[in-house]
Amino acid sequence: MRLLTPPPPLPLHEAHTLVLALLSVSDKRGLVPFAQGLARRGIQLLSTGGTLSALQAAGVAATPVSEHTQSPEILGGRVKTLHPRIHGGILGRVDLAGDQAEMAAHGIQPISLVVVNLYPFRQTVASGAGEAEVIEQIDIGGPAMVRAAAKNFRHVCVVVDPDDYGAVLAELEGTGGVGEETRRRLMRKAFAHTAAYDAAIAGWLGGQAQEPFPAELSLAFQKVQGLRYGENPHQQGAFYREHTAPAEPTVAFSKVLQGKELSYNNILDLDAALGLVLEFPEQPCAVIIKHNTPCGVAVEAQLVQAYRTARAIDEVSAFGGIVALNREVDEACAQALAETFLEAVIAPSYSAAALQVLSAKKNLRLLEAGPALASLQARPRVQLDARSVSGGLLLQDRDAAEPPLEWKVVTRRAPTAEEEKALRFAWRICKHVKSNAIVFAQPQKLLAAGGGQTSRVDSVKIAAARGGEALRGSAVASDAFFPFRDGLDEAARAGATCVIQPGGSVRDAELIAAADEHNLAMVLTGVRHFRH
Repeated sequence: MRLLTPPPPLPLHEAHTLVLALLSVSDKRGLVPFAQGLARRGIQLLSTGGTLSALQAAGVAATPVSEHTQSPEILGGRVKTLHPRIHGGILGRVDLAGDQAEMAAHGIQPISLVVVNLYPFRQTVASGAGEAEVIEQIDIGGPAMVRAAAKNFRHVCVVVDPDDYGAVLAELEGTGGVGEETRRRLMRKAFAHTAAYDAAIAGWLGGQAQEPFPAELSLAFQKVQGLRYGENPHQQGAFYREHTAPAEPTVAFSKVLQGKELSYNNILDLDAALGLVLEFPEQPCAVIIKHNTPCGVAVEAQLVQAYRTARAIDEVSAFGGIVALNREVDEACAQALAETFLEAVIAPSYSAAALQVLSAKKNLRLLEAGPALASLQARPRVQLDARSVSGGLLLQDRDAAEPPLEWKVVTRRAPTAEEEKALRFAWRICKHVKSNAIVFAQPQKLLAAGGGQTSRVDSVKIAAARGGEALRGSAVASDAFFPFRDGLDEAARAGATCVIQPGGSVRDAELIAAADEHNLAMVLTGVRHFRH
């Protein structure tokens, strides 16, 4: 076997010149043109495994790593780059006489470009592969090379993303090397790449052990886009998402079909709308959200009618709102949507005719969430919900509790079949309203909601004022128990005939007696839905 001849020591001002590159990539997008560009610059190439095969098949000359190290790949390829001639070549500081002397003594040539991305661990997990196959996709040599190259960024350029090939080649063509600013940027990207990879492994292992709240938490997300600003114009913002798309519909992985750039508040409201519309997979459903609060919810036989019904609940609030729909938007529904100024719409899909209608609304953001949103099984998976606090993070699983099949009727009068439908409808909506949450509803539509107040009776009064006479004969849901009877009295005065609430107050007996006084049917769920 022959060793590549080490070049003479580089003067300090030439220490960033590329001489030898190591290429070993799982993601082979753009690999061959990039390698050809390097070869045209006279850069010698080292490579391994599938990368080497791809280069040789394309006629690009590359030296096998095993030939360079004079050590064969062993253990089925698990050990091939873990060798002093590789890591010494990457970590050697070519401007230090001591490092140069040691490298020369051991026949180590400087490696000035490392192009590595890691085994497809996340994709293997997403494919449903078994434990043995997943563990085999835990890369060892790749992260070691990436971290070594990133650490020695003053002398080595590290590339982990094929999208950076063009910029590297352009600098090589323009200056004969890669500048420090670019190397620093790529160094930061490399460490983020390996950190996200390790976080994915830790997350999967925690899931395998059914340990959602580990002693040390690692989270990894990738940037979707920078935002014009955050919640307010003086705040900066950006949007991140998971590395792998989940099976269920999400805002983060929805396709934006048209409209202005999504804002921070748009994304929050779209997520709220999507979460609520997922509560009603059985029928066409329309949800309208304003400032993260439901102002219209309805189910009907036809999607267009569901939307019109939801909009009519509070047309003032619907203006400038966010809409979620759980069936394909057809032309009739699109025409109804176009009648009002809306910020954004999220739906499973849109017919060609619907897109034609809505294209006239140039600023209206349209998001396509995919067919899972229209499925009768469109229930969200068990997800973790994270919220930042000063100096820390709160983590919980999302409130995905199903409406209980059996409730405890505690009043003399049980709800009628129609009232029970209305109670179940109101209860599903209630957990999506800020606490203290009060929801008045009929079996197929929201009538009024009050929430975000410091007292429950104030939430009842706000909802009653919004709903007016429409609340006569309605069902009312409360996300937590009534601490006093005043809230229940106000609900009865507004026109409610039945109540659903968790119960558990020290005054439950007093509340039950008050409900009987008003001839209200009241059921207790034993489950509360606080939403702070």
